Amino acid sequence: MDPIYVTGHRNPDTDSIVSAMAYAALRNALGDREYQAARLGHVSDETQLVLDRFGFQPPVLIHTMYTQVRDLEYETPPVLSAAVTVSRAWSVFQETGNLPGIPVANDDGSLYGMLLPEDIAQYDMQTIYTPRLDRVPVFNLLSVLEGKLLNEDSTDLISGEVIIALPQSRESLLFSQPDSVVICGHQPDLIRRALELNVNCLVLCQTELPEDLRKLETKTCIISTPCDAYRAVRLIYHSTPIGRICRRENVVTFHLDDLVDDVKEIVLKERAACYPILDGEEKIAGLLYQNHLLRPRRKRVVLVDHNEKAQSVPGLEEAQILEIIDHHRLADIQTTNPIYFRNEPVGSTTTIVASMFQERGLMPSEKMAGLMAAAIVSDTVIFKSPTSTPQDRRMAARMARIANESLDELGKVIFSASVGEERPVEDLLFTDFKEFHIAGHFFGVSQITCVDSPHLLSRKAEFLAVMEKTMAERGYSMMLLMLTDVLLEGTQLIYLGDEETIRQAVNADVRDNEVFLPKVMSRKKQIIPMLTALWG
Repeated sequence: MDPIYVTGHRNPDTDSIVSAMAYAALRNALGDREYQAARLGHVSDETQLVLDRFGFQPPVLIHTMYTQVRDLEYETPPVLSAAVTVSRAWSVFQETGNLPGIPVANDDGSLYGMLLPEDIAQYDMQTIYTPRLDRVPVFNLLSVLEGKLLNEDSTDLISGEVIIALPQSRESLLFSQPDSVVICGHQPDLIRRALELNVNCLVLCQTELPEDLRKLETKTCIISTPCDAYRAVRLIYHSTPIGRICRRENVVTFHLDDLVDDVKEIVLKERAACYPILDGEEKIAGLLYQNHLLRPRRKRVVLVDHNEKAQSVPGLEEAQILEIIDHHRLADIQTTNPIYFRNEPVGSTTTIVASMFQERGLMPSEKMAGLMAAAIVSDTVIFKSPTSTPQDRRMAARMARIANESLDELGKVIFSASVGEERPVEDLLFTDFKEFHIAGHFFGVSQITCVDSPHLLSRKAEFLAVMEKTMAERGYSMMLLMLTDVLLEGTQLIYLGDEETIRQAVNADVRDNEVFLPKVMSRKKQIIPMLTALWG
């Protein structure tokens, strides 16, 4: 069963990561085993600190929800080694019905070539005009002929023109070159002639080597087979390794991560019967037919801590959204079917998930409870954010009791996480960064929660340089950086854009691209509503 990804927003903060992990854990504990927590970006230092404290690994990183080759119901046929005989490959075609092709692999599982039924037919026709073997392993001959090797010291590779020995009276048609593969029955004189001539290989059909010839010194490889001469000569050609007749040039391949829309364009152009599919290590994963493209499976996803397309995973419009659990304003995500949507005016999405544990009568583990308590403390800025509610406090306190943790201690650990000088401003700026589209305005807002905003403010020139570059690259009309100080209970706002807009929005004296906003702790509930009200 394909996973159901539970994912927060881009540039995820601790609440986004933990709410995804907690909700996936809740659903899996209740028997829905498909749920898998995911993330859309780098794990911040703060989040990593919390994960390490409670012994968790970050969720899996996903980049897209666009329909990919991995989402198709592609075939997984047998994959044969290049050393396999033509006879074995033909048996596979017969056993599997209407298989249009067989992937041929190297020893490491990577693609060597493609074998189609018409390749075998073409090879069979060629053997009529070129009745010759070229360095075919003796093991291959023994396999197809169901034969027995009569002299173990013979060569390991067989080459030569394939000849059915005729009666000695037809002298002109007898074999005369050592470079021959001779097939004969109970014909002692011809057997002796072949051994004395040291032909490369002698195949004895439905007979044994005469007693008087067993001690004859010869370099000839001698094989006995229960097949008659006609069957033996046809089977001998089928001992050739398929690596010699399969297609190796101009083989069109696809990868599991390729987008289906891109694949369709190539398939319409190539019109091949089938295409090998490779994984990330270039190993064969399956086989793609044209009809596989008709009904691709859509990825399934649960969104937590956001309900805005610009903050979600690329390709969301092609995915099947099953649920949304959030504490932000309603935005622009649309679904084709009714879904479960839970939106509550609380300070942390993890608070909502904790309530769902309680409603379903399931107590989280100590470690998970500690993780959830830390996420609530983080997103509510130790309950100093205006988004914080009594429900956040109650749920955080309950999770802390289960985990035997102190909320005050957790808060100190989280907000004492270093944002030292060694970290590039790009990392700091985009750790918790969101884009917004409001009333025709396209802009970005970054937030860094800290306990030493003057230290960060001393790097204002570095921040402004990166912000200016980002605005030019992304076409923003404005860019804001919130340095939210827990101890000062306010935000140092660094901005780029129309200064008059900033002045009217925050109703404060702004200058030199900065302004201090006392009691402003929330991007969602204070900064964004200010701008929304200004623009109507």
